[in-house]
Amino acid sequence: MKEYIEERAVAIANYIIDHNATVRQTAKKFGISKSTVHKDVTDRLEHINPTLAAQARIVLDVNKSERHIRGGLATREKYQHRLQMCSRETEE
Repeated sequence: MKEYIEERAVAIANYIIDHNATVRQTAKKFGISKSTVHKDVTDRLEHINPTLAAQARIVLDVNKSERHIRGGLATREKYQHRLQMCSRETEE
């Protein structure tokens, strides 16, 4: 495996652990795809640093178990914002 990939995998895992970040947030931060983040943490990091991989995996598993809640909250905020915009238009 190329050295820069190993360094990226370690950096990704540290970012996920330090910031309690989701795969999507991590992908955006590093400018890579969600698939690459997932592959780096689950496959590549297992061979480089199994302890770090396990720690990152714990954070990702928690985020995965909570994603339906975050999705519901985002939808709720979206419709509340639309409702506020509509009520402002009727007041004018």
